[in-house]
Amino acid sequence: MATVSTQPTAHSAVAHGPRPLAIVGKALIYLILGAWAILVIFPMVWAIMTSFKTDQEIFFSPWALPAKPIFDNFVRAWTTARIGEYFINTLIIVLPSLFLTLLLSSMAAYVLARFEFRGRNLITYLFLIGMIFPLFLALVPLYFVTQKLGLLDTYPGLILVYVAFSLSFTIFFLINFFKTLPKELGEAALIDGASQYDIFFRVYLPLARPGLITMGIFNFLGQWNQYILPNTLMITNDDKSTHYVLSQGLYYLQAKQFYGSDWSGLFAAVTIVMIPTLVVYLIFNDRIEKGMTAGAVKG
Repeated sequence: MATVSTQPTAHSAVAHGPRPLAIVGKALIYLILGAWAILVIFPMVWAIMTSFKTDQEIFFSPWALPAKPIFDNFVRAWTTARIGEYFINTLIIVLPSLFLTLLLSSMAAYVLARFEFRGRNLITYLFLIGMIFPLFLALVPLYFVTQKLGLLDTYPGLILVYVAFSLSFTIFFLINFFKTLPKELGEAALIDGASQYDIFFRVYLPLARPGLITMGIFNFLGQWNQYILPNTLMITNDDKSTHYVLSQGLYYLQAKQFYGSDWSGLFAAVTIVMIPTLVVYLIFNDRIEKGMTAGAVKG
């Protein structure tokens, strides 16, 4: 009677190496990511390099390194082009707006995540709807509302608008983040006699720091580069550029180059505008990833 051999053949005994299709797929992914990185990084590097050139070098040798770095471009951009004034205006608006956005969003998210009450789901869905509401549809009514309230062309008016448009996304993210924090800590603090105020500010708010940092970075980048809202609400002053933020000032400066031809000053201004966002991103890059993943899974 013939027996069937159960010994592995030489062909099946060969260790399976990486599949060619998987190698090609991985190489293709790296190629696409590398190309995307070049498309994103190259314009920034070129703009920074160009900001140190003279106007003649910009036109006749746009791809070459500057023969001698011209730091006076930044002085002209900061003073003559008033980028320094626009920079201060932006800080005056963004810093209070960022603080209020994180404070109000964390308080609202904590309540919606930790307390059961009638209408909680409805409020959560309203914030979700606020995330998908088109900004352009709100510009005209927003203009007349701020005008009626006397907040048009004022710092407090733009700060409140920034906060209002930042709340929905920030609250929606922080709700999921607060749900991952252990309830036992709040219950223990409540047994020890702590008030809800103490539980929030002394227990849960410090634990929510990764999520707050992540949302702070996203809101800072969005508010720092915002153009549509300030261009709608900061245009009625006699000297229209008095209250300009950086995005408005940069566009105003670009329009003036058709007459002034100070292109080196324009690129220096672009570099000044980019520096804060680049610094924030480089410093907190790892915090963004950690904050996003920390609130992604409910514990």
